Amino acid sequence: MIFPKSGAFLRALFILGALSLAGGCGGDGPRFHNTDISGASYGNDFALLDPDGKTRRLADFRGKAVMIFFGFIQCPDICPSTLVRASEVRRLLGADGERLQILFVTLDPERDSPAILREYTAAFGADVLGLYATPEKTRETAKDFRIYYRKTPTGSGYTIDHSAISYLYDPAGRLRLAVSHQSPAAAIAADVALLLQSTKEPG
Repeated sequence: MIFPKSGAFLRALFILGALSLAGGCGGDGPRFHNTDISGASYGNDFALLDPDGKTRRLADFRGKAVMIFFGFIQCPDICPSTLVRASEVRRLLGADGERLQILFVTLDPERDSPAILREYTAAFGADVLGLYATPEKTRETAKDFRIYYRKTPTGSGYTIDHSAISYLYDPAGRLRLAVSHQSPAAAIAADVALLLQSTKEPG
């Protein structure tokens, strides 16, 4: 995956584009690059543990946009590239990147211990937070978020086939967007800018 190198220029472009879309030309609201699922009846909350053993819920991140992705640490390509892209989104947002919380939920709690989870997410940014649960709670949460996953045996153990979708929440904690694995960082950053702009304090 290749990311643009002219960060300041791209930030200016997508922020201007986001603001023009937010204003619309007679539209009813912002038009997003990614799939608008506002009002979805699923994925409205979770109760998962962080590496310190503290229970985390969506309400803990109120005031920030939240990007959540389900995967596993031994994932060879989709998971690391998704987290690299998420970190690039934060960079493209500039100062507003601090208002985007990235969450990585492991689908492999048997192998992804809290210590390993902490080390893994730190490789993608100090503010990337890993979450886990018991195998039973993991299955329940994945079902609540309509995330498919299945263990597939390999010669040395198993791998996990899983959905490659990410979800974006607005700062009020409402599920707003489904983000495909193919969506580029600049498009996601523009969408996050729209979500943040709707709750930004004036002046």
